[in-house]
Amino acid sequence: MNLSELHSIFLKHTSVSTDTRKVTYGCIFFALKGPNFNGNAFAKEAIEKGAAYAIIDEKAYALADKTILVDNVLETLQKLAIYHRNFYKTKVLSLTGSNGKTTTKELTNTVLKKSYTTIATKGNLNNHIGVPLTLLSITEETEIAIVEMGANHQGEIAFLSGLAQPDFGYITNFGKAHLEGFGGVEGVIKGKSELYNYLIENKKQIFFNADDPIQLQKLATYIKKYGYSQNNHEYYPIKFINANPFVTLSFEGLTVNTNLIGTYNFPNCASAILIGKYFNVPAEEIKHALENYYPNNNRSQLITVKEHQIILDAYNANPTSMKAALDNFNAIEADSKIAFLGDMFELGNDAELEHQHIADTLLSLALDKVYLVGENFANTTTNFKTFSSFDEFKKSVELSNLPKSSILIKGSRGMAMERILELL
Repeated sequence: MNLSELHSIFLKHTSVSTDTRKVTYGCIFFALKGPNFNGNAFAKEAIEKGAAYAIIDEKAYALADKTILVDNVLETLQKLAIYHRNFYKTKVLSLTGSNGKTTTKELTNTVLKKSYTTIATKGNLNNHIGVPLTLLSITEETEIAIVEMGANHQGEIAFLSGLAQPDFGYITNFGKAHLEGFGGVEGVIKGKSELYNYLIENKKQIFFNADDPIQLQKLATYIKKYGYSQNNHEYYPIKFINANPFVTLSFEGLTVNTNLIGTYNFPNCASAILIGKYFNVPAEEIKHALENYYPNNNRSQLITVKEHQIILDAYNANPTSMKAALDNFNAIEADSKIAFLGDMFELGNDAELEHQHIADTLLSLALDKVYLVGENFANTTTNFKTFSSFDEFKKSVELSNLPKSSILIKGSRGMAMERILELL
């Protein structure tokens, strides 16, 4: 079966699944393989649960009229996504960066929905499987598809750009994330810039932060760019006002009061404004969209437990985002401030240095208590309380009777620092 024939079948069903737990009636099941599983073995189960077809790449699992045998299921999923992406006239906007990708994606989608029919990456399905799934969710009505692209090694963004074939692109920033896979900060810059490389090579539109010297330098000679700045009058003006605790900013004489905590969220908001302006979304509509967006999924959420005001930022962490969260927390006015910090992952040989740097930074901040959780933090030289694991922390610290405090909870996803809420 060729790609055109497979796409014709897809158009009659329009939903796909790669997980038998999420099979819906009439979908197409792609039997992907992983290090510890073989999706082919679940093809029969998927069909019994209502899948119209199962795409497999092992003949032994074939079922008459219900399975489609291909050479490689993953490659077929990716090729089908490219074919479908080019089947409609949908414009594709790709986003990547070290920090703020998902928040920027959500804010941009919220703004663009004011004037367009859009689809956007669900959650953080931003890899070699997630990007194709996003592209396959494009329909005939979709005017703009917002595709988040994540990476932890060089070459990955270039590959994902080849899948999404974006017409527009934005890089949030270049930070200390996935240093192990990228090979240091310079590797991060090189890897994330693969989106720029694709857009420049194909003469596509780039959105950027003109106050970021790295971006400004890389795009110095490129013409099809549209940037924002607080100070450079050559670019679209957006002003940061404050973040105490929520970000307030202004553009075109309008003041925008967001529900996002921290100065580090200003660029995320500013980029959504910039992109909205490019697509002619009215300024008042942009303001309304941003002011009615509320973060979730442990991303800079402001929640209350008992008397405590808590900044829950436990979705992920790297040295750049950790430093930004601490600086913001330090600037917030409160009678008592407590930080619960978990290890930062994927730092490779830089792990010891970067965790020690955070421990040293904490000395200069006005915090009443600090708890450092994880093997890396436990190995730092510090006067703060350290615990080699969450279980050790849980057994050693009683939190139920803490006095009224402002609290920051942050750590890498694997640390699941949101568990502290249960202890409070």
